[in-house]
Amino acid sequence: MKLHTTLLTAVLATSLFSAAAFAADAGEAVFKAKCAACHPGGGNIMNKKATIKGIKDAKKIITQVRKGGGGMPAFDGKAISEADAKALADYIMKTFK
Repeated sequence: MKLHTTLLTAVLATSLFSAAAFAADAGEAVFKAKCAACHPGGGNIMNKKATIKGIKDAKKIITQVRKGGGGMPAFDGKAISEADAKALADYIMKTFK
């Protein structure tokens, strides 16, 4: 029984780490595909003062992604799914501190 519990714990821990890694990879992939051309290194080629560096509010990022503005296109749920938008926001906050 102890071996069974240990094995189950190891499998669950691996699954959680894999899910977190997948979310990080998804956010980075979305950023590279949809954002990096205009926001290289967290900057902004259209408006040098309006970078994405230091944003700490996922909701603000997702709202900007959905509504666009200031030269940025809007990305609806077909272009970027809700799960990918959340992963993207997490990636931006983690990467461009």
